[in-house]
Amino acid sequence: MKNTLLALALCAAATAAVASGNVNNGKALAEKYNCASCHGKDFNSPIAPDYPKLAGQHKDYLAHALTAYKRGDGPNGRNNAIMTGQVKPLSNQDIADLAAYLHSLPGTLVIQH
Repeated sequence: MKNTLLALALCAAATAAVASGNVNNGKALAEKYNCASCHGKDFNSPIAPDYPKLAGQHKDYLAHALTAYKRGDGPNGRNNAIMTGQVKPLSNQDIADLAAYLHSLPGTLVIQH
């Protein structure tokens, strides 16, 4: 029984680590893949109006979007040749880390009521 509980606790801790993401690793990944070249150096000023602002976005949304680009044209995927190519090499942990980093940045998005 103790071994089962320990195994469950370890699985839960590992899942939480992936879900929360590592901001420092996310920053390194954003630099490695040069995300700022399209989304702007502060991730608030993309080079085109149809490119999203990423700074301050919700982690869950960012992770979902990156995962959808990784799926490409498949079910529940997003079709964009540039983004699909960018995210193909990313692991689930990389995606969680990028999402955590981008979420941690001060954003300029405004909620209108």
